[in-house]
Amino acid sequence: MKDALIENEVIKFSDHILENGKEFFQAAKDLGLEGIVAKKTESLYRENIRSSEWLKIKIHKSDEAIICGFTEPKGARKKFGALILGKYLDGEIVFCGHTGGGFNNQSLSEIYDKMQPLIISKSVFKITPKTNTKATWIEPELVAEIKFTELTKDHIYRHPIFLRLRDDMEPKDVKFNSEDQLKNEIMKKSEPKRRAGKDDLIKKIGKQELKVTNQNKIYFPDDDVTKGDVIDFYQSISKYILPHLKNRPQSMNRYPNGINGMSFFQKDASEETPEWIETQKVFSESSDKYINYIICNDKETLAYLNNLGCIELNIWTSKIQKADNPDYLVLDLDPSEKNTFEDVIETAQAVKEVLDLAGIEGYPKTSGSSGIHIYIPMNAKYSYEQVKDFGHLLMRMVNKKLPDLTTLERSLQKRDKHKIYLDYLQNRRGQTLASVYSLRPKNGAPVSMPLEWTEIKIGLKPTDFNIYNTLERLKEKGDLFKPVLGKGIDMLKVINRLS
Repeated sequence: MKDALIENEVIKFSDHILENGKEFFQAAKDLGLEGIVAKKTESLYRENIRSSEWLKIKIHKSDEAIICGFTEPKGARKKFGALILGKYLDGEIVFCGHTGGGFNNQSLSEIYDKMQPLIISKSVFKITPKTNTKATWIEPELVAEIKFTELTKDHIYRHPIFLRLRDDMEPKDVKFNSEDQLKNEIMKKSEPKRRAGKDDLIKKIGKQELKVTNQNKIYFPDDDVTKGDVIDFYQSISKYILPHLKNRPQSMNRYPNGINGMSFFQKDASEETPEWIETQKVFSESSDKYINYIICNDKETLAYLNNLGCIELNIWTSKIQKADNPDYLVLDLDPSEKNTFEDVIETAQAVKEVLDLAGIEGYPKTSGSSGIHIYIPMNAKYSYEQVKDFGHLLMRMVNKKLPDLTTLERSLQKRDKHKIYLDYLQNRRGQTLASVYSLRPKNGAPVSMPLEWTEIKIGLKPTDFNIYNTLERLKEKGDLFKPVLGKGIDMLKVINRLS
């Protein structure tokens, strides 16, 4: 058959082995391949038709993992949904996936009963992975044997299936060996070399020399603000903004050609990210992989992000050390199509009345766009769910005060275009908001600026604070938002007071 074909870029001959299927499968397994394809000798290939005459036989590997928790069951499932797996790496337990397959009613009950005495309040992971249903955490004392198809570079088992419990193994012995680490280590490549253009230069920022590219590129055309101006602005206010960025994952919103060009969100740090940039991997349930976030703790990283085209800085409301516990609650007053900024001001004043009733000190800031954000310090004492529910309670009270001006309707299609949306749903893990003192990609180069409550009155405009006057205001008033990072409220006392 091979002699009848002329190979080219499109046509390739794939050789085959007659009979000896078991030996061929073992050889593929020994080579670390994903599997083999088997077919009947006389069968024909038919496009888009599956049949028993062609079989894909996957090669499954097996390994041991520590059971670190379990998720709530869904549908008809009993006891638990999936086991949350971990393994030791460099002395600490790292998350390596979860498995919901391979169980029957008997094994579900037996494993569930074994886990009950081991339940603890917090996970054993340094950074708790987000799960698709509520997680219950246990002491790392049970070891499971699993089969899987692949171990990713981030130490996540793909398609893990539970086989059995391993009572003969100690959890401390369940760790990635040196071969696993060598095989899965992520090598950072050095930044690619390119010829410097006329508007490129090497800037000494802090301890680093950073190549600033296209510094004369116009970022705000109506305001004649360049990329270099944006970098210089953030450097000038770095001592004010960095405390609010510190240890928080950055979700990069990049505008490589300015505010009128195409923009895109990027969560993952690229392979070209310099080694001196601090990054942190956080597991994402939605994408079933680790996301390697950039953490901006210094002036050098700030300049690096700006050089990538990050005009604004979007951060989590929790720090990486307590990823499940936000430092503050955000009440977002989001105007609809027909609202004026005077409507936003009236709504913010109603929020102030509710907070005064609750005995809470709130800290407002312009969004830098068309709304106002009001922050309430929480000091990482509560879960995202608790903070979100508390925000819902406060927003319902605001809505009751201004039923004709405000709404809790989330859907844009159903929302009244004359009503302010009282958004409390920003208070979820992984949600990002423009940081205080962040530029916004709008005409006028506005900045998200903290306000004194006395400033929230008719005449205030979102564009009052911008790239030109922010530093002067900061020198005059200091960091009005500093208390947001301080002592949090006692939520239970506040709820009792409101009751």
